[in-house]
Amino acid sequence: MSLRTATAVIDCQALVKNFQLIKKMSPNSKVLAVLKANAYGHGLERIATTLIQKNVMADAFGVARIDEALVLRAAGIVKPIVLLEGFFSPDDLPILAVNNLQTIVHNEDQLHAILQADLDKPLKVWLKIDTGMHRLGINPDEFQHYYQSLSKSKNVQEPLILMSHLACADEEGNELTAQQMALFDQLTRGLNEERSVANSAAIFTLPPAQNEWIRPGLMLYGVSPLPLSSKNANCVELEPVMTLQSSLISVRKLKAGEFVGYGSAWRSKKETMIGVVAIGYGDGYPRHAQNGTPVLINNRRVPLIGRVSMDMITVDLGLNAQDKVGDCAILWGKQLPVEEIAEYATTIPYELLCNITRRVQIEVV
Repeated sequence: MSLRTATAVIDCQALVKNFQLIKKMSPNSKVLAVLKANAYGHGLERIATTLIQKNVMADAFGVARIDEALVLRAAGIVKPIVLLEGFFSPDDLPILAVNNLQTIVHNEDQLHAILQADLDKPLKVWLKIDTGMHRLGINPDEFQHYYQSLSKSKNVQEPLILMSHLACADEEGNELTAQQMALFDQLTRGLNEERSVANSAAIFTLPPAQNEWIRPGLMLYGVSPLPLSSKNANCVELEPVMTLQSSLISVRKLKAGEFVGYGSAWRSKKETMIGVVAIGYGDGYPRHAQNGTPVLINNRRVPLIGRVSMDMITVDLGLNAQDKVGDCAILWGKQLPVEEIAEYATTIPYELLCNITRRVQIEVV
């Protein structure tokens, strides 16, 4: 007997199609492809390598931490790489210079470190302005101070790139987004610098936010950054890059009134057939997925029943089920949106994708 355990199937051609959709929607913008958190669970080097093909060719890559950037350099990636959280220590600056890594500046410590550094060559800097998200970024009233200081520094390449981050771009018509856009435009108007505001959601909902640079993340991987109820037609064209699947390892009959799983959390109201799938929270399947969360087996949706275990979940196959041990179970992917599974688990698709664990097998198609 040979069964497939938890496997993430990565469709690189779907990634290419998503990138081409992004370029179609934003033909005049450069693309900073966001690859942080192991490319949202899809494989850092794998995704970067796919996005430097002639028919896609991302302009730069965004990562969160310096170690992610160095992994890409070690893999032979020579495209610009931007540290989206900036650097954490003045000791990082020579490493950035040697490896041609770009950095965001969002606080006074980073500014002082750059101004005081003794570098062999200047750094490319993205200056982040907090226009209303109140996470990272300099205060608007500090902008001129930072802008002038960085512009005059021998350690900074010309030109700067000016950026901000939108808090509610996934909520079409949100008033805060309009306020953020207006403030960013007010601060940067008339400056001969490239600008960047649009994340995945803004690429769909805010064409005016598509400045010289856009920063697609989730949409690269074929997942909509907008609510499932959104009517945005372009979202439909996205193709999921990851399909998470496993196998049925048990099929058995359950009598009416019998319980399933830890804590006897689910009880059958009638006789049925149940199946056990070899996947659990030890693989990254969400522990809090509710009863009724759909699983796709033999082209039909069957509901999750009982609690998610470390290595297994149980599904209700129905009394007349013909499913058998070894049949494929799809947890999310092309036929079962991860966005939908996230709603059942009261979380977001970002978390599900990033939580894929090391023991999950990877298959690239």
